[in-house]
Amino acid sequence: MTVPSVEDPPPGGADPAERDAAAAGSTASGDTADEGPASADAPAGEAAPGEAPEEAEAPDQDAADPEELFQQSEIAADYVEGLLDVLDMDGDIDELVSNGRPMVEVVGGDLQSLVGQRGATLEAIQELARLAVFRQTGYPSRLLLDVGGYRTTRRNELAAVARNAIERVKEHGQPVRLDPMSAFERKCVHDVINATEGVVSESEGEEPNRRIMVRPE
Repeated sequence: MTVPSVEDPPPGGADPAERDAAAAGSTASGDTADEGPASADAPAGEAAPGEAPEEAEAPDQDAADPEELFQQSEIAADYVEGLLDVLDMDGDIDELVSNGRPMVEVVGGDLQSLVGQRGATLEAIQELARLAVFRQTGYPSRLLLDVGGYRTTRRNELAAVARNAIERVKEHGQPVRLDPMSAFERKCVHDVINATEGVVSESEGEEPNRRIMVRPE
């Protein structure tokens, strides 16, 4: 079986290997951004080349009409529903608009396979859902997909990582380099660093090994 086509959202039949290849290919396309791909090296609110939108806001999207944003979440929810049907998985799907961006949340029983290792599968599905929105509206979307509350849990974990890095920088006065992260993860860390005086953060390296360096201001 395969994921629903972004050109034809209803599910179709195929070999499981095709589904895995599709997900892998989508993941390799970059941080499917919060959450299409940006740099924390750029001033706040600006996207630097090669970085994912988790790390840079898009004012034009924030200013979009709430009804248009909700329409995007509905389109994405339809796509995700088709995917769940193909995979024979159960889940409750909610469409909403939060902080000026469309969101789809999926909750249910065993949904871990939709998240994958460190959210890799979740990011791939999010990118496919964004493509489905683009196909119908003609506009790129900053859609955020969450499954089983993964992003909330991961955001809290990363906040702790950021606070630990801040303490080390302030104690020793030396830069601290964190492990490679996805664009969503980097955005979570940058948010904590940017709200703390005396330290700054910037992204360095290339995907998939792009990471954050925290240093004294």
